[in-house]
Amino acid sequence: MPLNIPNLLTWLRIVLIPLFVGIYYVPGDWLSLRDANLTAAAVFAVASVTDWLDGYLARRLRQTSPFGAFLDPVADKLMVAAALIVLVYLKRVDPMVSLIIIGREIAISALREWMAKIGQSRSVAVSFLGKVKTTAQMAAILLLLYHGTIFTWETEWMGTMLIYAAAVLTLWSMVYYLRMAWPQVLKHS
Repeated sequence: MPLNIPNLLTWLRIVLIPLFVGIYYVPGDWLSLRDANLTAAAVFAVASVTDWLDGYLARRLRQTSPFGAFLDPVADKLMVAAALIVLVYLKRVDPMVSLIIIGREIAISALREWMAKIGQSRSVAVSFLGKVKTTAQMAAILLLLYHGTIFTWETEWMGTMLIYAAAVLTLWSMVYYLRMAWPQVLKHS
């Protein structure tokens, strides 16, 4: 495993997961729910920025590696899954929405792994639709974690709309990736 800045940022994202989840287990007399929401949203925002930054730096500094290419999406999926589980626990996200998003992530990860084994990973490379889905998902999670008011604007409403949009985009992108992989599935089954 090459120890470089992009990989260290990815590891930081993984290390932030227990910290992020643990925020909601701190006693209420130490950290109010409002402060926990703000802190969790800040930790998630840092993790989201490192997601973008590690990829940017890996390309810019020419420090891409097979290990980094493997670990980065794993870190992303772990962070999103942890956040969705926390949000279900807090009753801010419908459990079915979380199951759709987490289930799709597992299914597409398995599909990508299989496609890579047969030498067809380009067929299921990240698409623009996948990037839009990820953006909507990250913004929704951030707003739902914050769960407050910004000026006079309630973040819960916008976060809820975005997480439903992300769920729809999740299903749409899953269908897209399955369609791209389908010829290989038929060929190798």
